Amino acid sequence: MTTTSQPLGADEAPYHPEGDVIHQAAGQGKSIWFGDAIYTFKATRENTNGSLTLAEATVPPGGGPPPHIHPHADEAFFILNGTIEFLNGEKTFLAGDGDFVFVPRGTRHRFRNVGVQTARLLFMFTPAYLEKFFMEIGQEARAGEAPLPLTPEQQRQIVDLAPRHDLQLSL
Repeated sequence: MTTTSQPLGADEAPYHPEGDVIHQAAGQGKSIWFGDAIYTFKATRENTNGSLTLAEATVPPGGGPPPHIHPHADEAFFILNGTIEFLNGEKTFLAGDGDFVFVPRGTRHRFRNVGVQTARLLFMFTPAYLEKFFMEIGQEARAGEAPLPLTPEQQRQIVDLAPRHDLQLSL
């Protein structure tokens, strides 16, 4: 497979030069600090024509979102490393290295890193969904700096902006 010889900027669409195939090289994609987690978007609504969103998440111990529901999008997770506790409705279970989790639309869920090390996972929405929510509230990641926990303003934004992005918080 041929790839471009010029590195892409974080905001450039990673299109393959020979057609509509997307090639997102390692270390590329827009990285967002969302609280103390880092989300790097590999595929978005814009570059998949709305088919899916795919991101790599780096989540510190204790990190993860509150319980929530995606009414119109399925979500899938692949755990690269770490121990993640998932909420499925009212019950929890653990997932670890190499595990896959699928959350059908309309399901109350959340994930939390319950390990002592930073966890890494891939998450995907179908159809494409929610990347604008993360980018609207989060901050662009900066090299050599650690992300900070959500500010009170960002916490308020999550509650205020969730309905606009078809996200139901279920605290």
